[in-house]
Amino acid sequence: MQRKAVVLYSSGLDSTTCLAMAQAEGFTPYAISFSYGQRHSHELEVAKANAVRLGAAEHLVVDFDLRLMGGSALTADIAVPKAGVGAEIPVTYVPARNTIFLSFALGWAEVLGAFDIYIGVNALDYSGYPDCRPAYIEAYETMANLATKAGVEGTGHFRIHTPLIDLTKAQIIKRGMELGVDYGLTHSCYDPTPEGLSCGECDSCRLRLKGFAEAGLKDPLRYLNR
Repeated sequence: MQRKAVVLYSSGLDSTTCLAMAQAEGFTPYAISFSYGQRHSHELEVAKANAVRLGAAEHLVVDFDLRLMGGSALTADIAVPKAGVGAEIPVTYVPARNTIFLSFALGWAEVLGAFDIYIGVNALDYSGYPDCRPAYIEAYETMANLATKAGVEGTGHFRIHTPLIDLTKAQIIKRGMELGVDYGLTHSCYDPTPEGLSCGECDSCRLRLKGFAEAGLKDPLRYLNR
């Protein structure tokens, strides 16, 4: 019997590649997505349409509202930056988002009897979010094994897998292509049109387009500005 793994899945390029990598590493993936009040809800529509199609045994969508706190261009009435990736942590950073996401994933993993969680964080071609760094993931994994019944009783050891963390975006794309990922079934934009067309100018679009260019490949998505 294959082991189960919970995969954080947003429908983005990274999380979709991560889902494929979990399968390639012998796991049955259980995809978890979040409706957290994000302004770019098109990502959730893409996730719902494609999670099982891409190989997930189940797809759980957790609904909560980070708009109650705001503090981010993704959860408040703040303009999404379009000037390029800078050196500062951008306003698209959502306070505590990965901590919250991983906590839901951890709870579901314990219920499923799964001890492996995949998250597509990256610390090279990224926007500088603090909850995408190796030190954060290591600390969370330690906490996970202190905070769970399975961890305390020694019936299992939770592991947070970050297979993309030290890869460039181009390397991620090439790895996904090797695994047969259809990047036409993904969505990365922070500020899409109401029809779901990617803007081509936000940090996420810029990093994605840069990755495809460096990989010598054509991005299958359509963009408003490119």
